[in-house]
Amino acid sequence: MMGKDYYKVLGISNDASESEIKKAYRKMALKYHPDKNKSPGAEEKFKEIAEAYEVLIDPNKRKIYDLRGEQGLRNGADGGGSEDFNYMFHGDPRATFEAFFGNASPFSNFFGGGMDDEMLFDDGESFHPGGFGMFGNHSFHPHHMPQHVSEQRSFKRPLQQDPPIQRDLKVSLEDINRGCTKKMKITRKRLGHDGYSVREDKILTIDVKKGWKEGTKITFPREGDERSGTIPSDIVFTIKDLPHKDFKRDGSNIICNKKVTLREALTGVTTKIPRLEGPPLTLPCFDIIKPGAQKRLKGEGLPLPKQPNRRGDLIVQFDVEFPDYLTSSQKSGLRDCLP
Repeated sequence: MMGKDYYKVLGISNDASESEIKKAYRKMALKYHPDKNKSPGAEEKFKEIAEAYEVLIDPNKRKIYDLRGEQGLRNGADGGGSEDFNYMFHGDPRATFEAFFGNASPFSNFFGGGMDDEMLFDDGESFHPGGFGMFGNHSFHPHHMPQHVSEQRSFKRPLQQDPPIQRDLKVSLEDINRGCTKKMKITRKRLGHDGYSVREDKILTIDVKKGWKEGTKITFPREGDERSGTIPSDIVFTIKDLPHKDFKRDGSNIICNKKVTLREALTGVTTKIPRLEGPPLTLPCFDIIKPGAQKRLKGEGLPLPKQPNRRGDLIVQFDVEFPDYLTSSQKSGLRDCLP
């Protein structure tokens, strides 16, 4: 398998259950959380752990990863031939940590972080650090909690996520032809430690791959506003084509409308055809060009999304311009020479 080995990052086997994935993430995230672990490389490890967890805990992403590896997740391969799936880790491991534990930094609730993580967190999947503030500075273990507290925790309702925020990402055909990086600035609300919202600016980076089709979606999980009692919305960008002066897109093909006069259509013409990059193409046309006729220039279109070293075609559509007026002698001459 090419790319990152998410199973190895979490220290689990390839057939690990959902429960084992959660348990491994809980253990590893607490061990490498930057608020606690100040050793070199801990923060990067913390980010890898979050990315591995988000892929493996999602059945669809895990299936694609198992079949095609990390690259398959990023190149729009969903196992069914669709190219609309493009996963990109949002880059904020603290957001993953907070969604899992319910608090961005739970260590402050436990004697300033002095307790043993293995003792605190090996008691089931539904642990919520913020819920144990009532214990103050008294040593405890989950198995020794009062009965009514355990029952209250067991029946805690899961957080609901706010609806996704949809945004268009407008790109030119030149962007799609070459691939590019787009930086989108968002302003979102984040909850401070005092419970009040503060506005925060963030730059989201989108690597637009060569040949991405219009309608391709890029999702940034949980980057929306934070509200108490909910999971922030995902922000979803959808690729939209900008109008082009010479072309319109048809999948990986591009279409160019070319006007020719009636004389050129009947007697032949050599014309210039623009390209997305590079000098124009010279196109000789010696056969009669009928209205609506097309010529297909192989390999002059956009890169194929899954095979960017291959390209679609450039389709030239001819538009024959008829004269608005003919003199009597011109009509007579045409009657004599036309069949």
